Amino acid sequence: MDLALISSDVSKAIDELFAIAPVKAGQLLVVGCSTSEVAGGRIGKASSMEVAEAVVKGIANVIPKYDVRLAAQCCEHLNRALVVEEEVAEQYNLEIVTVVPVMHAGGSFATTVYANMQHPVVVEYVKGHFGLDIGDTLIGMHIKHVAVPVRLSIDKIGQAHLTAARYRPKLIGGARAVIPETWDKKGCK
Repeated sequence: MDLALISSDVSKAIDELFAIAPVKAGQLLVVGCSTSEVAGGRIGKASSMEVAEAVVKGIANVIPKYDVRLAAQCCEHLNRALVVEEEVAEQYNLEIVTVVPVMHAGGSFATTVYANMQHPVVVEYVKGHFGLDIGDTLIGMHIKHVAVPVRLSIDKIGQAHLTAARYRPKLIGGARAVIPETWDKKGCK
């Protein structure tokens, strides 16, 4: 398994996502990752701290240039709660819960993110602006309405299926509604 390629592909996926869906400083990127799936195993059955470190490195290499905040999804054993910096929880008024992710209750990815953040906390849910789902971890519940899939040039990280998403504001009012001219047909300003 090529850990450098995993890091590179994660960075490339984020760069492509933000090229397609314009980003603003301070927005939330939700990432869910099954290290088992990346390594070619079945989700939850072959956790790997080495793979988690490679994925986290790929994220860390690229998000600072966009000034985006990371929300790392835990596994279903922690009800898909998310690891964020404490300042993010305060900024977005997120409810902090009392738990620390570990490899088999939270997952290798969330555990690694928690260990690498300055002041990590865990929150029950967020409404993120963008998402990367590495290995079918079901991040959609943490994307603002309306979540829109984004097609990237790569569709796998390691052996794991990759899905990207962005949000767009809801279109309401039907045929008679007036949509501001500042919004293009993709829902982006």
